[in-house]
Amino acid sequence: MRVLVVEDEKLLADAIADGLRRHAVAVDTVYDGEAALERTSVNDYDVVVLDRDLPKVSGDAVCTSMTENGGTARILMLTAATAVSDRVAGLRLGADDYLSKPFAFAELVARVQALARRSRPASPPVLRRSGIELDLHRRTVTRDGNPIPLSRKEFAVLAELLLAEGGVVSAEHLLEKAWDEHIDPFTAVVRYTIMMLRRKLGDPPLISTEAGVGYRLT
Repeated sequence: MRVLVVEDEKLLADAIADGLRRHAVAVDTVYDGEAALERTSVNDYDVVVLDRDLPKVSGDAVCTSMTENGGTARILMLTAATAVSDRVAGLRLGADDYLSKPFAFAELVARVQALARRSRPASPPVLRRSGIELDLHRRTVTRDGNPIPLSRKEFAVLAELLLAEGGVVSAEHLLEKAWDEHIDPFTAVVRYTIMMLRRKLGDPPLISTEAGVGYRLT
């Protein structure tokens, strides 16, 4: 999952981003509406956490632009306003969900995860293939019933391979879904993560490399 956090209160924005990363989410962060429009025009996000009161370009304008341009990202709008009329107005602009400040972080995570599930074809809470079971909610992985401890990035990469249902997943797709914009596109981090996954998943090997194309979970 890849998320854009748009919040002008830098400490809050960074806290949200850090918290989401602990849930194996790739997060980009910007602090004004103008930057949000630029990022959403070039990156494919699953969810945008969007503050309504932003400098340069308002959150309302960002939401309207994303909706009118046919973007597929789900929008979770944040605001200090608590009146029902404010929530209704935000939803009418095209937001998919609405959360008033202050909020419980666990609720924000749950709402982001729910929106992300709606941004792609529905997937079961437990992904299974070739003896692998990955529980998206409990964040656990087993092979033939034996638990396998994975890092956040390894978990995210394995989830993308399982979601492909035997199809090839490119390194570019894995970078987009499991890392944020600061990652060097020419880095070997995907290859290294795949290597670690192969080692942890054990024998017989389950992840094959399709030369020049990507990776496949057999």
